[in-house]
Amino acid sequence: MTSQNGYHLASACSSEGATNLGYSFDEEANGDTKNNKGKEAAAKESVLPLRVESSNQLTELSGTTTKKEMKSKKKKKKAKSGSEDVDKLKSEMEMDDHKIPIEDLFSRLQTNAVTGLSERMAAERLLRDGPNSLSPPKDTPQIIKFLDKMFGGFAILLWIGAVLCFIAYGIQFSDDPKPAGDNLYLAIVLVVVVAVTGAFSYYQDYSSSKVMESFKNLIPQYALVIREEKQLTLLADQLVVGDLVEIKFGDRVPADLRIISAQSLKVDNSSLTGESEPQSRSSEFTHDNPLETKNIAFFSTNVIEGTARGVVIRTGENTVMGRIANLTSGLDTTSTTLSREMAHFVHIIVFIAVTVAAIFFIIALCFGYEALTAIGFLIGIIVANVPEGLLATVCVMLTLTAKRMARKNCLVKNLECVETLGSCSIICSDKTGTLTQNRMTVAHMWFDNTIFEADTSLTQDCCGFSRDSPSWIALSRVAMLCNRASFKPGQERTPVLQRECNGDASESALLKCVELSIGNVTQHRAAAPKVCEIPFNSTNKYQVSIHELDCDGEKRHLLVMKGAPERILERCSTIKMNGREVDLDEQMTEYFQKAYDDLGGLGERVLGFADLFLPSDRFPIGFKFDNEEVNFPLDGLSFAGLMSMIDPPRPNVPDAVLKCRCAGIRVIMVTGDHPITAKAIAKQVGIISEGNQTREDIAKARDVPVDQVNPWDATACVVHGSELKDLSSADIDDILSHHSEIVFARTSPQQKLIIVEGCQRLGNIVAVTGDGVNDSPALKKSDIGIAMGITGSDVSKQAANMILLDDNFASIVTGIEEGRLIFDNLKKTIAYTITHMVPEMVPFLLYIAISLPLALGTVTILFIDLGTDIIPAISLAYEKPENDIMQKPPRNMKTQKLVTDTLIGVAGGQYGVIEASAAVFTFFVMLGQQGFFPSETVQIRASWDDKSITNLEDSYGQEWTFAQRKCVEYSVYSAFFMSIVVCQWANLLACKTRRNSLVQQGMINHHLTVSLLLETALCLFLCYTPGLQEALKFYPFRWWYWICPMPFALLMMTYSEVRKVIAHRYPGGFVERELLF
Repeated sequence: MTSQNGYHLASACSSEGATNLGYSFDEEANGDTKNNKGKEAAAKESVLPLRVESSNQLTELSGTTTKKEMKSKKKKKKAKSGSEDVDKLKSEMEMDDHKIPIEDLFSRLQTNAVTGLSERMAAERLLRDGPNSLSPPKDTPQIIKFLDKMFGGFAILLWIGAVLCFIAYGIQFSDDPKPAGDNLYLAIVLVVVVAVTGAFSYYQDYSSSKVMESFKNLIPQYALVIREEKQLTLLADQLVVGDLVEIKFGDRVPADLRIISAQSLKVDNSSLTGESEPQSRSSEFTHDNPLETKNIAFFSTNVIEGTARGVVIRTGENTVMGRIANLTSGLDTTSTTLSREMAHFVHIIVFIAVTVAAIFFIIALCFGYEALTAIGFLIGIIVANVPEGLLATVCVMLTLTAKRMARKNCLVKNLECVETLGSCSIICSDKTGTLTQNRMTVAHMWFDNTIFEADTSLTQDCCGFSRDSPSWIALSRVAMLCNRASFKPGQERTPVLQRECNGDASESALLKCVELSIGNVTQHRAAAPKVCEIPFNSTNKYQVSIHELDCDGEKRHLLVMKGAPERILERCSTIKMNGREVDLDEQMTEYFQKAYDDLGGLGERVLGFADLFLPSDRFPIGFKFDNEEVNFPLDGLSFAGLMSMIDPPRPNVPDAVLKCRCAGIRVIMVTGDHPITAKAIAKQVGIISEGNQTREDIAKARDVPVDQVNPWDATACVVHGSELKDLSSADIDDILSHHSEIVFARTSPQQKLIIVEGCQRLGNIVAVTGDGVNDSPALKKSDIGIAMGITGSDVSKQAANMILLDDNFASIVTGIEEGRLIFDNLKKTIAYTITHMVPEMVPFLLYIAISLPLALGTVTILFIDLGTDIIPAISLAYEKPENDIMQKPPRNMKTQKLVTDTLIGVAGGQYGVIEASAAVFTFFVMLGQQGFFPSETVQIRASWDDKSITNLEDSYGQEWTFAQRKCVEYSVYSAFFMSIVVCQWANLLACKTRRNSLVQQGMINHHLTVSLLLETALCLFLCYTPGLQEALKFYPFRWWYWICPMPFALLMMTYSEVRKVIAHRYPGGFVERELLF
């Protein structure tokens, strides 16, 4: 049927033919309405019960459809969403709903501009398309995440060690009904260690993946809908395509709308496009890009001002916000650099352990050991290679660093990301709120034919002009009176620039500027009451108000006007110059145009101001002004000047960008804002440094068209989003490779993601900063996403790995420094840990190879790994940087690994061998003192461990029972343990620095000093405390045995210092390349 207005109304819609209703994101730009009409006969008879808020009750429009059908529909929709191709979501949105005439759109959507949809049609579309909501993605169950923390990465090595210990204990039990419990104790301890650290890591990361819940918070709760010419308040998830919706100040837009009519409508698109200034909306088609045209209002954006009526063109996951939600949730989380490094370390340890164990398993078989015994040896060697305490040490070190970063306003959600930030080589930074202060501020004024720069600091104590200038007084008076912004009450003691205002950002900036300069704005306004006003609208592009003003003792009417400078100027006949009004001639117009172009070129929003004292004889006090049928002059005004506003850079951002540059980190601006504004801010903060030119700058300097300039001649470039969408991956890679300073402007969320992927393709570790919903896909895809804590949306915070509590870019530099420091300190910790693995493994090798009595028990190893060594290892987390770590480039991810061949060679092959030599020397000295000379000790193991031999002779002919031999063995355990501890003193000091001499670095790390004392105290406690002999097999020994390992410790220290001195003196030489890790 056809309505009285001639719009086609359909009683039913095809569930298939009108699925896209004339728009497509990727496949088609236009719908095939003919096919839709041809399929109308396929409409379903059953409709869904629709909730209409009338007396808060649900109204059944039809009883044939049940909730069960609705659930089935939801499941199908979820399945469809779950299988949607992420690559398709990355493509730019294509649609023409904002381009076609409104009559054609209503025909396409099969709705009516006056009556709206019928209830039956709305119910059918709801059944077909599903609710206007975002379907949650298929999330990984929490139990899977928990098991990943328990069994993933380094933890699996400890589990393997625990299983092998249980097997070894089983083998012992098969030979002896009462075996020693060493392997059992070790297995239990390993299980406890991995369980505790895994649970702790899971707890830390628990809240980092619930992105979709934040998107749900963006969904408006209710909407004012017109159906069958009735206004209904419905739950927003009941909206369908074709519904007529009314929105007003304070509302969230409930779906993507094509604006039919609007009255002073402004929306906040900052979370979607990055524009800090509220955007006006009207029925006018102004741009091919749907994100920039004025006749589209987007789902979940906030209405700042005015009212409007619109028609729903997309709902739920088909909205722009829905596409971002699906894109964000569909992306795989990038593994952290530390997790990759730890996996690399695990592979190395497993290779070494298995190789050594296999070799000695074969040796044991060759020496005639039984296969079961040889398997026991193999397991023992593998377990000896497992650094039981390293997982806990790394976890604690990362936690300490994360707490230190939190005190510096960097909140880390995932502990492993602490190191990732230090490895980053590119920062893709948003502009608004990160590089800038996220507050519009007056930056420049033009009056008396001079551009004055305003101070944009919080204090604004620097002023480049006289505040008593007649021209400035006139300009500030217009800015103060022709202004609807006001300060919120109760902020008298708050600094002016930090006060909250009622009103839009531009008028608030003008208000604060005048308050700082003139002061007492409220009193001035009270003295000049407003009697008439014409609000700003997109057609006139100006705002007018008339005030009663006391002028030289006479009450007069003052008309004040502000708006687009060119519109204001064309209504003026004079201009104020140095306290006088002069004719606005051609020369003055040229002065104005030059100032206007200069300020606009700085990326600032420029407003013009004018005033006019109305003649008292025609407009006496009490005159009835009419703002509808205007009965007062709007021409012949006096131009007062220009004021330009910008969201100014944060004061410490330029210094932070310079530090990043010195550290070899590129900072790329990626913003949804205008290219001119983005370029201006980039130059102010140093992203485009002084002297570097873009292609446009070179063309301007040469006075030639831009297309005649070779793009590769420019070191800097500004890429518009409209250009970016036509570029291939190779083109993007070329831009990123050939230009050192880059600004991407007017970018969509999909383009931000593509830029991040391009940087990663080139082998970079990418950090992304952002605060809006539009940043969330890039935040999640990046190696480390950084959200803003104050201005950031919940969505961006959930997608990010780190949150800046102060929204300050400079805090990122602090985080990078901490990340680089923790990488250095982790290398030192791993080197320290690997060293003692060698002397722990040597007793088992000697036990097999030359049949020596076992020099070190399994329980003793536990007390080294989880007792004496863990505190010193953790103390390295407090070590200060050796040099200025922000003066060297980011590490090469392929060559500068956390664990390298050089590190293993120095720690294990050099320090470890010295330490093992010290312990074995002590072992032989102690046995020799008891009567067992080295020559007699070799090949004595079988007799030593034989319980039936009660008269084993030593080198002096003394006989030893089995119990006496075990007392000596356990004393040897203690002495061997002590030797490792003494050498670990030297090892800790050697690992304290990687390149600096200990003299250069000093002993300012008091945590390390305390850890040395605690390590020694624990060793003394275990070796000399009565009662521990039977329980822990620690027997006391004479004090002079402490001297045995000390020469070796001194050798280790001397070797370390000489090595570092030579490397420092001959940089790039053999010692630095091969002997420094």
